Amino acid sequence: MKRYLIFLMVLILSMNKSFAQELRCNISISAQKIQGANRTMFETMQADLYEFMNNRKWTDQKYQMDERIECNFFINLDEQISSDEFKGSIQIQLRRPVFNASYETVLLNLKDNDFHCKYIEYQTLEFNETSNKDNLTNILAFYAYIILGMDYDSFSLEGGTEYFQKAQSIVNNSQNAREKGWKAYESERNRYWLVENILNKSYAGFRSCIYQYHRQGLDLMAEKAPEGRGVIAESLKSIQKVFRARPSLYILQVFFDAKSDELVNIFSKSFPDERNRVSVILNECDPSNGSKYEKILKADSF
Repeated sequence: MKRYLIFLMVLILSMNKSFAQELRCNISISAQKIQGANRTMFETMQADLYEFMNNRKWTDQKYQMDERIECNFFINLDEQISSDEFKGSIQIQLRRPVFNASYETVLLNLKDNDFHCKYIEYQTLEFNETSNKDNLTNILAFYAYIILGMDYDSFSLEGGTEYFQKAQSIVNNSQNAREKGWKAYESERNRYWLVENILNKSYAGFRSCIYQYHRQGLDLMAEKAPEGRGVIAESLKSIQKVFRARPSLYILQVFFDAKSDELVNIFSKSFPDERNRVSVILNECDPSNGSKYEKILKADSF
């Protein structure tokens, strides 16, 4: 009986080890502009943020180790306001594997210039879902849910709604926060507008594009490149409709910051008529990257 119990305990432990948290989040903190600061504090801060992001359970789903979502947070601290208060920026990068390929596609590559936090070395980081008691953990949790929402949306149509709603709840709970980044009137490109744009039904074409582009397009390209490329070209029409409804939307910038280089690589290998159609859409919706998109038309036909 004793041997059986020992075997059962080993089996349960081994089963538990097969599951992991949702995120594999790499954290990098730079504080080069802050002179005379305690450098070991920033090392501790980096370790604490890594633990907060990777050891917290963000969903009710069970993830295998190799299913965890790859993401990077680059935090640049520019200013130390007091012994425990800092200002700077945070850049979020999210990648997603492509089916039957070694290639990983960029889903997010955005920079938030309203990173303002307090951090006390060796003090436990706490996140409260119903209030903004700690701006640092609220920012991290907000982007954790944005990452989850984008990843789920890329695998099923509007599959990330639950997580975007959680991100929006953090925004709503932060309306009385003294730190910037949470309120509509502060900027047209902040956390408030990011999640508002995503969940706004008037701009649903953005989310349908994310699904069509990735699940029905990129995931097909390893086996059927022309067909997958055609689906991606079709998905861009949804972005075009969103652009024509409201050209200044934050999510349009978010989309092209992540996808402009990839779109050039995809359609430089396309048929001439498809290259022409796609170039027209890209130059209309993302004129700031027009010089990049010239490469599509200049690519040699195959």
